[in-house]
Amino acid sequence: MPASGVTAAAIAARLSAIGLPTRVEEHKRFTTVEAEVPETLSAESWREVLDVVDEADRFGLLATSLNGRTLWAAVRKTVPTTGDVGGPGYQR
Repeated sequence: MPASGVTAAAIAARLSAIGLPTRVEEHKRFTTVEAEVPETLSAESWREVLDVVDEADRFGLLATSLNGRTLWAAVRKTVPTTGDVGGPGYQR
């Protein structure tokens, strides 16, 4: 498993331990973790959640009146250092 997958799995495990249902998805350049956040989450739990997602490269919260609140975190995958990593027209 790539390092991003290991980090994302650790984030997902810690969020699950707080009581948030999570899902992990692999993408071309990053691995994401999403968790549904209940309206009743305590301030203490929020602090724990923020400590957890601080391990990610990016994170945010999507809140809508239709779908509730979804926390997301993204961990970048390592870019190869040799070869044509970006394809035609890629500038370093």
